[in-house]
Amino acid sequence: MPDRSWLDRARARVAATALGPAVESFGRVEHVGDGIALVSGLPDVRLDELVRFDRGGLGFVHTLEAERVGCVLLDAPESVAAGDTLHGTGEVMRTPVGPGLLGRVIDPLGRPLDDGPPVAAVAHEPIDRPAPAIVARDLVTEPVQTGILTIDALFALGRGQRELIIGDRATGKTAIAVDAMIAQKASDMICVYVAVGEKSAAVARALAAVRAHGAPERTIFVVAAAPATPGLQWIAPAAGMTMAEYFRDRGGHVLVVIDDLTRHAATHREIALLTRQPPGREAYPGDVFHLHARLLERAAKLSAAEGGGSITALPIAETDAGNLSAYIPTNLISITDGQIVLSTRLFHEGQKPAIDIGLSVSRVGGKTQAPALRDVTGTLRLDYAQFLELELFSRFGGVSDPRARAQLARGARLRALLAQPQFAPLRLADEVALALALQEGLLDPLAPELVAGFRVALPGWLDGQAGPIAGRIETTRRMTAEDRAALRPVLAALAARLAPPKVATP
Repeated sequence: MPDRSWLDRARARVAATALGPAVESFGRVEHVGDGIALVSGLPDVRLDELVRFDRGGLGFVHTLEAERVGCVLLDAPESVAAGDTLHGTGEVMRTPVGPGLLGRVIDPLGRPLDDGPPVAAVAHEPIDRPAPAIVARDLVTEPVQTGILTIDALFALGRGQRELIIGDRATGKTAIAVDAMIAQKASDMICVYVAVGEKSAAVARALAAVRAHGAPERTIFVVAAAPATPGLQWIAPAAGMTMAEYFRDRGGHVLVVIDDLTRHAATHREIALLTRQPPGREAYPGDVFHLHARLLERAAKLSAAEGGGSITALPIAETDAGNLSAYIPTNLISITDGQIVLSTRLFHEGQKPAIDIGLSVSRVGGKTQAPALRDVTGTLRLDYAQFLELELFSRFGGVSDPRARAQLARGARLRALLAQPQFAPLRLADEVALALALQEGLLDPLAPELVAGFRVALPGWLDGQAGPIAGRIETTRRMTAEDRAALRPVLAALAARLAPPKVATP
């Protein structure tokens, strides 16, 4: 007799099925173009909700109107056409987080761009998260060693600080940020590089530099380059912050580079105008300040009770003809804790990094600077400013005062000392020794053009002649009077080796 148990089980399942009407909410694409889809239907959809089109593409809800919804596409526009249907997912946009992202090149949604396997995520966290509360924050007291003498000596950064890098196009903004990432090879900081609207070639150069000189195994590359959809470019900075917050919440320290927020603001304006939001100053929507303030406020130093982790942000912004009073630059300057301003004039004169000493400032860094470096750079910025003013005055005629001539000679050596090639970060001990040599007048025998050779030869010379002293400075970040006295003859000997031989006169 045939086995009828399967038939009995099927009848039981049918009997247990609840019969009745089912309601399914879906929308229909009325118009699509420029990365935006205008949709009718979806009466219960929420703002920023993730939607899925029937062809598999993703988007998120950006505007809610009485008769239609404005959706921003996250995939290629070819994946959506007028007449297509879509469904709400009930979820906000999320991005993968966890150690599995380290060393990978991904888009803001965590999809691989390096031809590797799918990322091994611990979880998927919302892209838009609230900033830490005031009571959860701590004072910014720990330094971030960038390896760039001008920044570490004059505009020191602290863990949890937000320092804007701003300047005209092609003045070395990305180079400074990449050098700061490379310098973290010798620290415990994890780096997150977020590319927003950058050319693919520029992104490839940054990736190659970190892989060749830095620690790519402790770096996450979040790329929404110029060919990416406006939606991916818009969410990229927030996604990078979410990835960084995973490590911060576990007591880690993260350096986030956003390259750059000017293009991000332009993308925000583009999306706002296409979804018919009212324009404001320079056609930007009124919420552009809130957008960037909400993003950068997520960078902070947490208190010990919250784990003590930190996120240090280095956002990049581009100016037009050095105009710092434009809308987006003024917004970002008012949000951040200082700015590194790059000068086109200095760049074309060959002074690299082309940092404008007069316009740059760090509103926190003085409290975080290593004591050893602070002891030898206390008046460095003032001395350099006086030199620039005296140099400008001397162009109108000769300087006869011996003190003024000596100040001009010392300033020329200082300027040569602050010039630094890319991909050559300095250790704290090297920076302390360079500043000490200048302060003590040990570089006076060298012509300004020989100062670069002194800087290149110093690390090896220091390790060979004063290795224990350099090690103590790196470890304790302090320099005792005995260390200072012992370093003087070592530095003087190096300067004497590089100085040209004196020609005896009859």
